[in-house]
Amino acid sequence: MIKAVFFDLDGTLLDRDTSVRQFVEAQYDRLIHCLGHISKADYVARFVALDCRGQVWKDRVYQALVEEFKLEGITWQLMLEDYETQFRFHCVPFAGLLEMLSELKHQGYLIGIVTNGLKAFQCRSIEGLSIQDYMDVVLVSDQENIRKPQAEIFQRAMDRLNVSASQSVFVGDNPKADIAGAKGANMRAIWKRNPYWPETREADAIIDCLDEIPHLLESFRRQ
Repeated sequence: MIKAVFFDLDGTLLDRDTSVRQFVEAQYDRLIHCLGHISKADYVARFVALDCRGQVWKDRVYQALVEEFKLEGITWQLMLEDYETQFRFHCVPFAGLLEMLSELKHQGYLIGIVTNGLKAFQCRSIEGLSIQDYMDVVLVSDQENIRKPQAEIFQRAMDRLNVSASQSVFVGDNPKADIAGAKGANMRAIWKRNPYWPETREADAIIDCLDEIPHLLESFRRQ
């Protein structure tokens, strides 16, 4: 019987691509006194390219932006601080997020997040989505000193909710970090389809939208 559902954050609950673009556009407006000699479109496009969908640390991204655009009157450290403190106000959820979490709570599931990243930043993003009160546990790789897809971080999440792998499901968009990682911890895994990643055959189920999850979990319960 399934008792707990764990989620990845970026690309699964948080529409990171949309959030990043909205943030960068707003950052350009805030820092127009230093960025006015370049177009907003060029600034956004270059940030997105350097960011590599979150695979590059933002200190490197901002150092590159300062150098490439020959920015004056501002340091990369100040730009990074702006990112760290302001991104939360631009967090965009995937459709149906709050409704899905409410339904899972109503059905009695324990809910958790297991995410790679920096603890303070990821926790601010969770608050930006207004989903912190739904969570029974949150594990961030920075705090745990271990990253997905290593099985240990999944096991820690289950241990903290006192559930077994057979009672747990993990939902994520990254075939390696999320799906292979969860399967390595003997959990069931649901892949939230992402066009940036190749199809995975390891998942126990595949979804396109978050509102598919409650019904899918019910089918797992009957198995």
